Amino acid sequence: MDIHTNIPLKNFTTMKLGGNARFMTEVRTPQEVADVYNSAKAQSLPMFILGGGSNVIARDEGFNGIVARMRIEGFDIIADDAASTTIRIGAGENWDSVVKRTVEMGLSGIEAMSGIPGTAGATPVQNVGAYGQEIADTLISVDAYDSITNTFGVLSAADCNFTYRDSIFRSDAKGRYVITAITLKLSKNQPQPPFYEALQKYFDEHNMHIFTSQIIRDIVIQIRNSKLPNPATTPNTGSFFKNAIIDKWQVDGLKAINPNIPMYEMADGTYKIPAGWLIENCGLKGQLLHGVRVYENNALVLVNESATSYLDLEMARNEIINKVRDTFRVQIEQEPLEI
Repeated sequence: MDIHTNIPLKNFTTMKLGGNARFMTEVRTPQEVADVYNSAKAQSLPMFILGGGSNVIARDEGFNGIVARMRIEGFDIIADDAASTTIRIGAGENWDSVVKRTVEMGLSGIEAMSGIPGTAGATPVQNVGAYGQEIADTLISVDAYDSITNTFGVLSAADCNFTYRDSIFRSDAKGRYVITAITLKLSKNQPQPPFYEALQKYFDEHNMHIFTSQIIRDIVIQIRNSKLPNPATTPNTGSFFKNAIIDKWQVDGLKAINPNIPMYEMADGTYKIPAGWLIENCGLKGQLLHGVRVYENNALVLVNESATSYLDLEMARNEIINKVRDTFRVQIEQEPLEI
């Protein structure tokens, strides 16, 4: 396991900002995860696990510790029956490659999450989701290293405490566990309507009545390409803001401000409002703020056009959050993690 020093984090995060990591290495086995954590502990250094860097913002001061890039591979069928297939996937596997492979196997359950950049092990951290699917729908368990007890174990989906774009890995147990593998149970049945609004609209407009996981994957990629810039060529982190979640008592007040405001009732009785709609209806879509552009095709996305520091991004982010709060009395939050 090679360890490198003073590595620019901007070269490993898709927003292309941030200072240096004091140390950086790659972990390719669970044991290497334990080894690097024990090494960090012996030197009293903080640790950070980095996947694809597409949902991480690096701060200007960098990271005065060890950044370990997750590279654990694996794709193993561990159960199979007439209705489903259960697969254990290494945390370092490219997520979209995983989706592509399962679709080619005729399985469904994660096809709507096609095109999402990053690694498989990162998906449970923020309960990644898109177009009506989220990882909590199919995840059975995660294999994880516990940095407190220096042991390996398995956490069930219930243990992960999934909520909208959140889990224990971002909240109560932040920094404690390193996911080394995920186990998904995928269906052999083809997807059935009703579908997420954007997908259903596409099907209706194109008079489509046959649905397969491959068809949905192809359409999702087409929609994403039309709405989201490629982080490989255009510095961004995808959706920069979480959709807003409001309580029922706030609904009437918001409807009075704008009767056309879209909102969707959640299972727990709260309501979700598209953050992109809020930002666009504040007049910010397409605006350049401190070198950061609110993407003209999707107001949820911030593109680093000419920003040179995290401070530039922070000022742009805060202006957007404050404008939404002042206009709609709704608080939106940043989605990417920070290092």
